[in-house]
Parts: sequence; structure tokens; C-alpha cells
Amino acid sequence: MSGAASWLELADDEPFGVHNLPYCAFGQDRFRGTGVRIGDRILNLAAAEERGLVDADGTLLGQGTLNRFMSAGRPVWTRVRERLIELLSTGRHREAVAPLLIPVGDVRLELPFEVADYVDFFSSQEHATNLGRLFRPGGEALLPNWKHLPVGYHGRAGTVVVSGTDVPRPSGQRKAPDEPAPTFGPSARLDIEAEVGFVVGVPSSGAVAVDDFRAHVFGAVLVNDWSARDLQAWEYQPLGPFLGKSFRTSVSPWVVPLDALDAARVPGPAQEPAVLPYLRAGEHHGYAIDIEVFWNGTRVSRPPFAGMYWTPAQQLAHMTVNGAWARTGDLYASGTVSGPQPDQTGSFIERTWNGAQPLRLADGTTRAFLLDGDTVAITATAPGPEGTRVGFGEVTGTVTKPE
Repeated sequence: MSGAASWLELADDEPFGVHNLPYCAFGQDRFRGTGVRIGDRILNLAAAEERGLVDADGTLLGQGTLNRFMSAGRPVWTRVRERLIELLSTGRHREAVAPLLIPVGDVRLELPFEVADYVDFFSSQEHATNLGRLFRPGGEALLPNWKHLPVGYHGRAGTVVVSGTDVPRPSGQRKAPDEPAPTFGPSARLDIEAEVGFVVGVPSSGAVAVDDFRAHVFGAVLVNDWSARDLQAWEYQPLGPFLGKSFRTSVSPWVVPLDALDAARVPGPAQEPAVLPYLRAGEHHGYAIDIEVFWNGTRVSRPPFAGMYWTPAQQLAHMTVNGAWARTGDLYASGTVSGPQPDQTGSFIERTWNGAQPLRLADGTTRAFLLDGDTVAITATAPGPEGTRVGFGEVTGTVTKPE
């Protein structure tokens, strides 16, 4: 189905055509509701269900987030998606649907779902290898467990924010190798992590089998998991990330449904040594999502998601295999997406090799880590059917002075 196959007369290369239809939450004056994007407009889903245009078992009525709809399960998601494609593709529905379309620029985009729990993984072999070389020079780049399980940590759901929200510079303890004791103050080595996040719709009562990924996961978002590298370097041993990571995680306002990414599925990388049985999928696949990172408007990196060592299905299986249940609104992120080349890295600590190789931006200034006032934008697209591209939109944030 092409991006132009709509009575809205969209361009052939429209990333938000009927082949995509990402979901969102939006506000307008005092109203808050959920919607689906088509081109540069949003279809008001509550109004569509109220008028009988879609049937989501009432889960779209009076809702300010997508959680209730996400919890309804794949049969409802499929029914609604097929109906939306019909409504927006067939001219006979134009008169009924057109009054429910709102220009994207006329609304306030909200956090699309209420975050239940947040987990961040560490699933790019290139990223893990780079950080190992930086943090443990002379030692093994990958720790012994890395190729046996998807390494991750639990974050703070309450600090997940929607794209466009400012990022105050965090403070905490930091200690340089040549300093006798730690000091307290604002991070001087503020960084980003370009990631893809997956949103759980259907909860579980315990472990989720690796092959049940599609039954539970509703869709995907872009993630920037901001990181204070100086705080992280001092505090992360022996228990891992804490203040250096928990201050802010930004997500894109558009939740791309898994069904829109079917054409982007690619075989997962070979895993050696062989993984344990609970991580072996009947179809071991990832997604060919092409990410771009912009620093004050200058594109500095193009991380490839297709090469991630651990897949989203394996991450969910590992996250719950101990009996932890998945909840509607759980967000789990891939970890920094990095490729083998310097201009494919998803963090600035890698891109500038811990500040030793600063970047020159288009305005002539140089950067090693983020300064107050800097803005980072992460965008992505993926292959769609018949030569189309599926847009993720962007996740942006501007660094401000410490609160």
C-alpha cells in the first residue's frame, strides 16, 4: 500500500501515510484525547469511536492516553487498524472522517501512554565494545555475561517525558581519576543515547515466552536516554546506573504499531555461543530502522538498528523470565544503537571518543559533550510496503541550566 493511497492526496514519499498510522495523545485547550496520524493531521479517535466509525470496545472513549486501548489486545488493535486504513483510503468515507481531522500544528502533543515501568537494555555489541574499551582500557571489552543474556537495568518511569520537554542539567557526585575525593555539582559530561523503545500493551501474569512478543507489544517509539557520564563513571560500580541515568528519558510522541513495521523485519544476527532455550525464538528477527542524530541542527550520526545483537523479543523474554510480570504501559528500550563506524554511533562519548576527538558543528563551534542551550533531535524511518518509508517522527530535547 503506497503512501499516496488515501483520499487526502498524500505524497508518494509521505512517511505518515496509511501504511503507518502511528498513535498519539494530544491536548487542545482543556481537551485531552488520543489520535492517529495521517500526513500532517491527527484523527480524533474518541470522536471516531463515539460516531461509530471505529469499534475499539469503548477503549478510545474519554481517554487521555493510549493505555486502555493498548490493554485491549491484538485482535482489537488489528480490527481498529484495518478499519482506519479503510476510512482513510476510501473516498466514500471522506465526508464522515474529514471533520475529525486536526492539523498536527494545532495541538499539544502529550506523552502517548502512562509509563508503568521503564527498563533500559545494553544490546548493541558495537556500543558495549566501545564503552568497554573506554571504561576498562587494557581489559576485555565485553564482560563474560554479555553474549549470554540481554544486560539491562530498571530506570525511573516518572522521569520519562515527551519530546520537546527541556532537560535540566543533572547534578550529583563525580570524581576524576586524579582527584583524591568526589565533589558534588552539575554534570560536565552530559551525553545522549539514541535508542528504540518498545511499549507493552497486554499485561502478563509472569514470564512472556520469546515467541509471544507480538501478543504483548503494541508498538515502538524513539528514545533518547540522556546520560551524565561523569556521574555514571563514579557511581556505576558495583550496582550499575543510578543518578547518571535516572534524571530524564525522552520519547517521541508517535507510537508506531508493530504491524506497520512488518516490511522492516530482518533476520537477527548470529549469536555465538548459542543462547539458552528461553531466548531461542522460532523466528529470530530484528527491525531495519534507520536512525539519524542531529546536534544543534548538524547531523552527526546515523545509527543502524538492524544490527542489534539482542532482539526486542529476547529482551522481553529475559525481562520477565524470573516471574516478573509485564504491565500495560511498560517501556523497555534497546540501549544505545551503534554501528561499526564512528559516524554510526548513538552516543557522544563514542562519537568524540570520550572527548578526545571533538566534533565541529555546522555553525563552526566544536563539541565533546553537551553544553547548556544545545538541542539534540533524533529521527528515524523504516522500510514500508511497496517502497514506502515508515516515519517515527523525532524526539528532541534542549539542555537547560541545572534546576
